[in-house]
Amino acid sequence: MKRGFSVLLIAVLMLSLAACGKKEKTTLVMATNAEFPPYEYYDGDKIVGIDAEIAEAVAKELGLELKIEDMAFDSIIAAVTSGKADIGAAGMTVTEERKENVNFTDTYAHASQVIIVKEGSSIQSPDDLEGAKIGVQLGTTGDIYAGDIKDAEIERYSKGFEAVQSVLQDKVEAVIIDNEPAKRFLEEAEGLVILDEAFTEEDYAIAVAKDNDELVDDINAALKTLKENGTLDEIIAKYISAEK
Repeated sequence: MKRGFSVLLIAVLMLSLAACGKKEKTTLVMATNAEFPPYEYYDGDKIVGIDAEIAEAVAKELGLELKIEDMAFDSIIAAVTSGKADIGAAGMTVTEERKENVNFTDTYAHASQVIIVKEGSSIQSPDDLEGAKIGVQLGTTGDIYAGDIKDAEIERYSKGFEAVQSVLQDKVEAVIIDNEPAKRFLEEAEGLVILDEAFTEEDYAIAVAKDNDELVDDINAALKTLKENGTLDEIIAKYISAEK
């Protein structure tokens, strides 16, 4: 009797464990830095923007509910690699350095790094940045690339807006930042201009943990669908007009 009971108990436990193993994922957790309009920013207490809407559309394609976690930009990759977040989407450029820690999906947007200076500045092109005092947002592509400028002194800020304000306050001579946020920041900062010549050209993609190839494939399939049915173009056009 005892042996029969033990066998039955083991069988019940195995079935219970199998049921737990089959528990389906219901939420897609996105790590972002909501200080980067028009890609992610707060509208009231809600995070909105291009990345937020694209992630929402991707989650819908995957049958998941999106949850967005706001954090410092330089914490996003760590959140993805540790499993705190499933994806990182924050106007994140694909770079070789970042690819050492995470995998990237197919790209979904093209962008450029631009240079913001005061009107009348002697800095008129990327070549003029040599030896200059430059502001960047910590951990961003601008931060990465600014380190290659000869004799430049780099000041790092936790928020892009703070970096831009530092030009007005004469704390730095120029800021390197993504083009679309730059245009939004300048709407609220008189006396600043964006140089005509871009600092870099780049592509944005979604960061996923190195060991999660299945999620990369699923997101790529979702992005392909969203590109083909026009959803991606609609989302981007909602925030970035052709006239800007």
